[in-house]
Amino acid sequence: MSEQELKPKIGITLGDFNGIGPEIIIKTLADELLCNHLTPIVYASVKVMTYYRKMFGYNDFQFHVIKSINEIQTGRPNLINCWEEELDIKIGTAQGVAGSYAIRSLDLALTDAMQGKLDGIVTAPLNKSTVKIPNNTFTGHTGYIGDKLQAKPLMMLISDELKITPATEHIPLREVSSALNTSMLVEKITELHNAMVKDFAINKPKIAVLGLNPHAGESGLLGKEEQEIILPAINQCKEKGIIVYGCYPADGFFGSGQFKQFDAVLSMYHDQGLIPFKLLSFDDGVNYTAGLPIVRTSPDHGTAYNIAGKGEASITSFLNAIFMAAHTFSNRQMNEGLRKSPLKFSQIKRERFRLDI
Repeated sequence: MSEQELKPKIGITLGDFNGIGPEIIIKTLADELLCNHLTPIVYASVKVMTYYRKMFGYNDFQFHVIKSINEIQTGRPNLINCWEEELDIKIGTAQGVAGSYAIRSLDLALTDAMQGKLDGIVTAPLNKSTVKIPNNTFTGHTGYIGDKLQAKPLMMLISDELKITPATEHIPLREVSSALNTSMLVEKITELHNAMVKDFAINKPKIAVLGLNPHAGESGLLGKEEQEIILPAINQCKEKGIIVYGCYPADGFFGSGQFKQFDAVLSMYHDQGLIPFKLLSFDDGVNYTAGLPIVRTSPDHGTAYNIAGKGEASITSFLNAIFMAAHTFSNRQMNEGLRKSPLKFSQIKRERFRLDI
């Protein structure tokens, strides 16, 4: 197996072309060292990327433009030209047309990934309000990809300081309590455990579960969800051999630094988990989707219309998302190979470590 064959092929979707997606893609891929570790394939438009490349002064940077993934070249950034249309780019503006082409880019990347032609996908940010799906409501990349792949995705926010998963995601706060039930939480905790083992190579992860109410319900005085729903789920997972603790009052758990004692955390709702995560890792966090047959990551930020076109966007989160996709693919390969044939797979494992993927 050659070095080029060992380098993961990572698909990159355009996202909203009026946001910072094109900027962070170009800035990131302009570093030639990136291609020493992986092969990037951008799903976008030559016209859109040329527009931004010239705007930001990357005149010496060029994509290898191709019509399909079968034409990729390793050792350089590739761009699959997904459409020929001339688009009216309005930087920093929410447009329905931008949402439509963001989904086109995503769909083409998903098709290649499901055919085994990509080893991972990194999605640049889009604006949910600009995306229209027939007979459905678009709530974000995670749910859309899960529906496309007929999988149950688990959203994880990842950084060096914290790995956290919200049990409920993009729903109104008033609906959180009714959305929680014991079987759902058992499923979430189990999937979180499996992701830590399979995707992050932690054999016996320690998982913490947060309560829903202030003081984790104060023994039922401030709410009964902890006693009736959350604790039974924790106990069922313990019976399955999962190392899980809780449920913890969220304020004290983060305020005291107790989260540092765990490999992963399950919060009950979106902001309960994402507020502390973004306080700790606003510039470098990664959004990872567990529970999929493919690897998918994204930067932990949105379209940032307010700075789009100004050249101010940081690439740190996006770069971390690309490397996490490559590392996670390698972890999955090693996990699967070791499970099937540990002796045979040891040679591939040594080769990957030598390549520093």
